[in-house]
Parts: sequence; structure tokens; C-alpha cells
Amino acid sequence: MENERIVEIIRANVVDGRLQCARAYQLATEHNLKLWQIGKVCEEEKIKIAGCQLGCF
Repeated sequence: MENERIVEIIRANVVDGRLQCARAYQLATEHNLKLWQIGKVCEEEKIKIAGCQLGCF
């Protein structure tokens, strides 16, 4: 999947400049992406990940 499409998918799920960690997991599963791809795009686009289940963000 192209990076631009991943950005669109993530941006459609951002609330108040943040993407919930649980939603990141769902998006990865729904769109057959690796979780690191979601994280990488969020980092590049300066999108914060909130409510991290692992305490990483």
C-alpha cells in the first residue's frame, strides 16, 4: 500500500491531533498493514498516538 493511502487512512481516524493506540491496531488489521507502518507514518506526520497499551507513546 502506498504511503499516501496510509496517511489518508490514519488522518481519517485522528481526533484532536491524536490517534488512539487501539485504533492503530484496528487499522493495521483492517488494512493488512504492519503496526510499525502505522507508527512510522504517525511519526512522519507528527501525529501523536494516545492511550498506548504498551506505554511506548
